[in-house]
Amino acid sequence: MSEQEKTEKTQLHISVRNLVEFIFREGDIDNRSGRAMSADAMLEGTRIHKKIQGSMGKNYMAEVPLKHVVEAPLYELTVEGRADGIFTEDGLSWIDEIKGMYRKVELFEEAIYVHKAQAMCYAYIFALQNNLDRMGVQMTYCNLETEETKNFREEYTFEELSEWFDDLMTEYGKWASFQCELKNKRQASIKTLEFPYEYRTGQKKLVSDVYRTIMRQKILFLQAPTGVGKTISTIFPAVKAVGENLADRIFYLTAKTITGTVAKETFSLLTKQGYVAKTIQITAKEKLCLCEEMECNPINCPYAKGHFDRVNDAVFDLLHKSDMIERENIIRQAEEFKVCPFEMCLDTATWCDNIICDYNYVFDPNVYLKRFFQEGIKGDYIFLIDEAHNMVERSRQMYSAEIYKEDFLTVKRIIKAHSRTIEKSLDKCNKLLLELKRECETYTIHESLGNMAFSFMRLMSLLDEFLQKPGDFPGKNDVTDFYFTLRNFLNIYDLVDEHYVMYSEIVEDGRFMLKLFCVDPSVNIQSRLDKGRSAVFFSATFLPINYYKSLLSTKKDNYAIYADSTFDSRKRLLAMATDVSTKYTRRSRSEYERIAKYIYSTISCRDGNYMVFFPSYKMMNDVAEIFCDMYEINFPVRESRNGDTDSAELADAIDCKENNISIIVQKNNMTEAEREEFLSAFENEYKENDSANVKTLVAFCIMGGIFGEGIDLKNDSLIGAIVVGTGLPQISNERTILKDYYDDMNGSGFDYAFRYPGINKVLQAAGRVIRTTEDYGIILLLDERFWQRDYDMLYPREWSDRRSCNIDNVQQLVADFWENI
Repeated sequence: MSEQEKTEKTQLHISVRNLVEFIFREGDIDNRSGRAMSADAMLEGTRIHKKIQGSMGKNYMAEVPLKHVVEAPLYELTVEGRADGIFTEDGLSWIDEIKGMYRKVELFEEAIYVHKAQAMCYAYIFALQNNLDRMGVQMTYCNLETEETKNFREEYTFEELSEWFDDLMTEYGKWASFQCELKNKRQASIKTLEFPYEYRTGQKKLVSDVYRTIMRQKILFLQAPTGVGKTISTIFPAVKAVGENLADRIFYLTAKTITGTVAKETFSLLTKQGYVAKTIQITAKEKLCLCEEMECNPINCPYAKGHFDRVNDAVFDLLHKSDMIERENIIRQAEEFKVCPFEMCLDTATWCDNIICDYNYVFDPNVYLKRFFQEGIKGDYIFLIDEAHNMVERSRQMYSAEIYKEDFLTVKRIIKAHSRTIEKSLDKCNKLLLELKRECETYTIHESLGNMAFSFMRLMSLLDEFLQKPGDFPGKNDVTDFYFTLRNFLNIYDLVDEHYVMYSEIVEDGRFMLKLFCVDPSVNIQSRLDKGRSAVFFSATFLPINYYKSLLSTKKDNYAIYADSTFDSRKRLLAMATDVSTKYTRRSRSEYERIAKYIYSTISCRDGNYMVFFPSYKMMNDVAEIFCDMYEINFPVRESRNGDTDSAELADAIDCKENNISIIVQKNNMTEAEREEFLSAFENEYKENDSANVKTLVAFCIMGGIFGEGIDLKNDSLIGAIVVGTGLPQISNERTILKDYYDDMNGSGFDYAFRYPGINKVLQAAGRVIRTTEDYGIILLLDERFWQRDYDMLYPREWSDRRSCNIDNVQQLVADFWENI
């Protein structure tokens, strides 16, 4: 075969692990015991692998990369992976596959077949490449607590391995052929794909910058103000890069459903332009589940029973039905084939070109898509990370873990009737935590956990063995939940290094918490980014950029770009007050009355919809009551469940006697229906149909809350945002730990723990007003600290025209703005 013929073949890739797990899975989904429990407990992991590998002597080769190219008429399929170990004994070469677990290894009577199949793949590849006529396959199972190991060995002739591997490739053949056909159509369609709009000012350069980042396999941090078209400006060059074989799959990651919807619409737009690809939007498990409760076992869920026997056929059929795969057609397909819709959704993603999903499907160590990221093989992935300012706090949550002393006692009460051994282990762990509690006043930082970690591992091993047994009992769900919490704690403990702080505290409800706090998530995030080729982080509020660069990546050669705004600044009034503050020392009735006057002075100049953002529910409700009292607005309050007036449950308010003003107030823990009802108040129909003929709507909201970002109120749906305070997070032990950590690291503890997170909430709230080039409106920031030099350096370029105001001139300033529009 000529070199030209080879290059014309479609190049496909699959990892050894993904291959054997895909082909050989069968039976039920069962979260009670057996398959799910043991599979999840298997850690690929680092510590036990390295220890076993290091103990095997000089002739033991660890982490050996192996690759084999399977030739077919239309494609070349590269099967690759890393063998845990290869060694020679009595002249025979052996493949060693290591699995760590919490189960007792002596309970194993034979190797799990999918594990052995991995080793057999490696044995075939190694024998083929080294002209060996026999190979040995060894499965090494190791208990993570006791480090006790058990081996299973089998020998194979090369002919046996070759026949077995050929059968495996035959089984996989229809999938590879489908993938080849799809990839060829995709690549051909991209070559003629054009940008679907006329480029805005600066947009063509932005598209080029994203493309160059991908081409150079770099990471880009992009400050992209609303209106620059950041979604199409990142997706289009990523698609074109795929067309040039610079990558093979795009992950569009987002924190909110609404931004995922925009990405889906953008891919659909390119499809109308001739782009041929499979795109899937992954929906959360609870939104896909077809049962009243998520009991994932064959007894309680008919879709779990025999799921693995039918799911491959369901996926193959779905891929032939739809190019844009979303919640509705996933549910229909699951019902037709009687499979779990969520698991089918994840399996379908394996075959899709574009995956729209939450951050956690890539970064969260408990939720990430193991199909793409589990093995040490670098994928041809592009990560487009939208609203990336959210990644700092989200990643801290993902890579942190906590455990509560009281949970050990709860599980102890349940388990005492079933296992005296586990009861004793729980009691020992509880006593160790009790010792820490006695030493804790506010919070205590721990340099290490000492023997506690080993006690946790011992308990973990006992629970794992116990939960393998069939049968149900009262409280089993609580025991299982505790098992997963403990397992997550131990998994995160394996990541703890100098980027973590371990501390304990007594929380508000009186419980004692031990936490592994990931203060700097950059190393963990980078390890996942390294699984792909390139990444683009982008947000409309990505300032100061160096703060985000330091926390979201460890590389020092990352790019950073500031996209210029396309808005006409004359359509927006940005004013900052000089005579009001939300400092704790200034919070009083008189200061809140001043804030109320600012609100009224602003909204009285023009009828329309306004949002007022506050740093806390208490301040919001206090000011709302004062505002209604001052301007004679009827503001009834509901009674809470305990019969007391709960200011966090203020009723939606209604009419002002003289000014036709209506107010609505954000409640804590609003349901999705309540959120939709809240936002519907901003629609024009609300004002037209209201019996009181309301002309002005004022919504009292929480900065950084569900209405503080991610909502898109265009045109006259919102004409003003008033932001009260600098958004500083409330003082807490965790914020103090962050401050102290970064004071030691770079002397910027207050900035990293308070100022930078706060200003991001301010910028997000202010950004609710101007959403399109046709929009106009008022942005008013109420806190004299906004004029301090430390804040002056944090504002976007387009805020250079900010104006100062006070309570005496703000109304005239706003009136003049509206008069000149």
